[in-house]
Amino acid sequence: MKEKDIFGMAMKAYYFKKDKTPIIVHSPDFDDDEIAIEYLFRDFSEMPKTEQQALQLAYGTVLDVGCGAGSHALYLQRKNFKVKAIDTSAGAIAIAKERGVINAEVKDFYAEHETYDTLLFLMNGTGIIGNLINTDNFLAICKEVLKPGGQILIDSSDLSFLEDEEEPNNDLDRKYKGEIDFCISYKGEKSNYFPWLYMDFELLKLAAEKNNFNCELIVEGKHYDYLAKLTIRND
Repeated sequence: MKEKDIFGMAMKAYYFKKDKTPIIVHSPDFDDDEIAIEYLFRDFSEMPKTEQQALQLAYGTVLDVGCGAGSHALYLQRKNFKVKAIDTSAGAIAIAKERGVINAEVKDFYAEHETYDTLLFLMNGTGIIGNLINTDNFLAICKEVLKPGGQILIDSSDLSFLEDEEEPNNDLDRKYKGEIDFCISYKGEKSNYFPWLYMDFELLKLAAEKNNFNCELIVEGKHYDYLAKLTIRND
């Protein structure tokens, strides 16, 4: 069965009809939450400092992965960057183009074959990894699409604050705290569940170094979030 394009439906309704009905996020690990659709259309001044810093650090040709409505790509275009924006949501790409993103394509990052100076993974960019076991493969693909001297700018959050400090985790079979299963719904339409990874900085750094990347903490946000920069080691 074809996966429902929940984000695409919500973005189109907001863009064309000013419908602010939120997307509902469901997880067996948390209470239901909401995504305000208008937030996906924010300008630079409304972005958290992790995203603002990432956009200011971008250089050369840029690949905006999981571009959504294209807010990051639009900002970079206005700064005369050559940007390609990709997303697996056809509706999101349609709206990104409507908003003026010049080069936008429905595409999975793992199918990307062109090369870039900057790879942008924002709004919990490590989510695309899915589960920890996929980290090496993710970084291998990044190496293939990075130009010499290129960089990865990626953000995430450390969810350790959610754990009960009075109950230490001695269960070695329990999955990593940042491995979360989600599904989303909108106006009665619901997606399948999908894995989404929140990765603390120290773990990202270990994975990066294992795969011959330097990993630098650029900025920490107000909600246990951070921005990191990865570059390929030359040694």
